[in-house]
Amino acid sequence: MEPNRRRFLFGCGVGVLGAAAGPARVWGESRVRILDGSVDLGSSPVMNQVSPDFQRWMRGVRVGQAATHGALQVFWLHAKEPAPPLGVLTLDEARKEGSLLITERADASVPELVVENRAKSHVLLLAGEILVGGKQNRVLREDILLPPLSGPRPIGVYCVEQGRWNQSRKDFDSKGTVAQPSVRQQLLGRASQNRVWDSVARAAREANPSAPPSPTGSYQAIYDDEKIQTHLKEVERAVPPMHSGAHGAAVFAGGTLSGLDLFHSPSLFTREWPKLLRAHAVEAYRLPPPKDSPDASLPAQIEKLLAQAARAEGAVRRNAGDGLLFEFQVGSSRGVSLIYDGRVVHTVIL
Repeated sequence: MEPNRRRFLFGCGVGVLGAAAGPARVWGESRVRILDGSVDLGSSPVMNQVSPDFQRWMRGVRVGQAATHGALQVFWLHAKEPAPPLGVLTLDEARKEGSLLITERADASVPELVVENRAKSHVLLLAGEILVGGKQNRVLREDILLPPLSGPRPIGVYCVEQGRWNQSRKDFDSKGTVAQPSVRQQLLGRASQNRVWDSVARAAREANPSAPPSPTGSYQAIYDDEKIQTHLKEVERAVPPMHSGAHGAAVFAGGTLSGLDLFHSPSLFTREWPKLLRAHAVEAYRLPPPKDSPDASLPAQIEKLLAQAARAEGAVRRNAGDGLLFEFQVGSSRGVSLIYDGRVVHTVIL
């Protein structure tokens, strides 16, 4: 189909946009300004979409140098940085300065919490970040870009502490931990709560089969285990600091893709990377190292994945924050990109 016939403007109305069947539609163009709140899509995804902003960004990503340790192989990713970059605080930074408040609802509910950003900057919450406290520990379902001075907003979460429902503290804190990719992938696929619990239990067994299970089934207990702590420190020492200017990384565990994360600026990636590295290290724990180190075929695999993602069609939806989520499939991998004001703030492929 000719490009001008494929073009679709969101200003035509949500009713037309909701017709998911048919050719891919284009969204995210600056003249339509759909990424700054001018169109309310609600929580229902709009199918068969493509994004010029996302396509341009992914086509510009290049594979750089590699770092290896044991079963982990890390390839730095580089991209053309948008100008000017968006000023963003991470969840941990906002919590540390006291500008991010996360609490149970007044009538506490497992799949929903209340968040408020009191900072004058955006705050980025990542899918998979663990929230400790409240009546039970939770994990964030999806990326959320909270606007400055957001006021209280409901956010979707999963439980990752099945055996507790009592208040240890009124609010939630972060220990700088992200669910490992096998668990995080369930979140991207919007799995059922039971599947997430099963994934957490399996991760605990695989991480340390000889350890007694957590009394409350807490995922955080994996990170708190002494053997895991020793392993994480070894990985952090062995994997050198990222190559200067990297926007992200593609990580392989035992020769298989563990995950890929890309951020709109090297600064944001630098600040988010340590907890992402630890998550990959948990995934790689007990895996044997690959025969080839590094495997010479892996950069080509990454380039193929990036090229496929740049051509992907997917679903578009809103959530509690600014911007839109673009959800897509690349082979057997799931991808989600958070796009705001023409910037691809964060992209993950698992």
